[in-house]
Amino acid sequence: MIKVITGARRAGKSYLMNELFYRHLINSGVPSTNIIRFAFDSDEDIDLLDQFFTEENSKINQKQSISYVNSKKFRAYIKGRTNDSEQFYLLLDEVQLLENFTGTLNGFLRHSNFDIYVTGSNSKFLSSDIATEFKGRGSVVHVLPLSFSEYVENSPLSYDESWKEYIITGGIPLVAKMKNSEERVSYLKNLCDETYLKDIIEHNGVRKQIELADTFDVIASMIGTPVNISKLTNTFKSVLKKEISLDTVNSFIEYFENAFVISKVNKYNIKGRRYVGSPFKLYFEDLGVRNARLNFRQNEETHIMENIIYNELRYRGFNVDIGELTISEKTDRLDVNGKNIYVQKSLEVDFIATKGSQKFYIQSALAMNSEEKQIQEKKSLFYIDDSFKKLVITRNRLAPSVDENGIITVDLFDFLMNPEILS
Repeated sequence: MIKVITGARRAGKSYLMNELFYRHLINSGVPSTNIIRFAFDSDEDIDLLDQFFTEENSKINQKQSISYVNSKKFRAYIKGRTNDSEQFYLLLDEVQLLENFTGTLNGFLRHSNFDIYVTGSNSKFLSSDIATEFKGRGSVVHVLPLSFSEYVENSPLSYDESWKEYIITGGIPLVAKMKNSEERVSYLKNLCDETYLKDIIEHNGVRKQIELADTFDVIASMIGTPVNISKLTNTFKSVLKKEISLDTVNSFIEYFENAFVISKVNKYNIKGRRYVGSPFKLYFEDLGVRNARLNFRQNEETHIMENIIYNELRYRGFNVDIGELTISEKTDRLDVNGKNIYVQKSLEVDFIATKGSQKFYIQSALAMNSEEKQIQEKKSLFYIDDSFKKLVITRNRLAPSVDENGIITVDLFDFLMNPEILS
């Protein structure tokens, strides 16, 4: 299958393919002559096509100042560098600039000795529907920004100092390499306005562009909090003084999700074993992008920590849901017979993380400085009666501990730096 490398802008797709994966192939003993790297936005690479079908131009079909690479000449170039007996790896960058790229790549699949990897940066490649372009012949490799452990790997700073940076400017690799905070802030703001929004507008033909930008602002301020579409439309009416329909808001959220800006996480009723459609939660793939959209004004560490834990679980290959429990709780009020009245109460588990036969119930708690706070954070976990592990992640700087109910308390940095915690 064609490996289609997707991810948000500047997440590191090209670097993963052209540097890391290329080195892996070389270190595995693959001859460099059997690895064909071609960037369709590189004039140096395109010049290599001039020797084929010399009567035709290598660049054709200029549309809106965009030139496409002649697919006939490119196929001839690949044929000239390959044979039918050896294994070849095609690493193709910015493949959307190849004329009829889906037809050409699907044609390459007829060669059983071709292993094909592609990246792209137009709106189609930034959307979750790219696999449909290859009619079931494509496998998506999704690239996320740097995790916290990756962020600190080459940093001279302590975990605490790295954390202070990471929760503000996020894990986009290029941003992480910048030493100047003003440069980081400026880059992220420009990325939001000049790249992310424009990609979404272009791909979806959005006409209500101001409302789309407003939705970006609103959802950026709501990470880790339940999102109800009806209440969201009321926010437009009451705060922004704008009328917007439920369907439009739903569509806008879907656009941001498809562009890998946010992730939408539904609730799962643990006792009832069913999904609850609304309310849901939204988390950002990169917090630097989220913070830039809010002009770095809302840096509430509690919700940011929850977002980072969610992303970390995804990095480790877990499927993640929000947990919900409905319990019957005894009150001090009495009924006519003098018996205590019970009320139905809904409790939330921050995350249910599943991978194969593994399952973990996880609470995110920035601090648990009192017994009352500990009871509050662990309460929902008390009512889960299956045998899967239950964890509370907090910043206590202590070694992991287990209470009498089997609930494990883990320090945030231990969790982020040690994948074995979830084993």
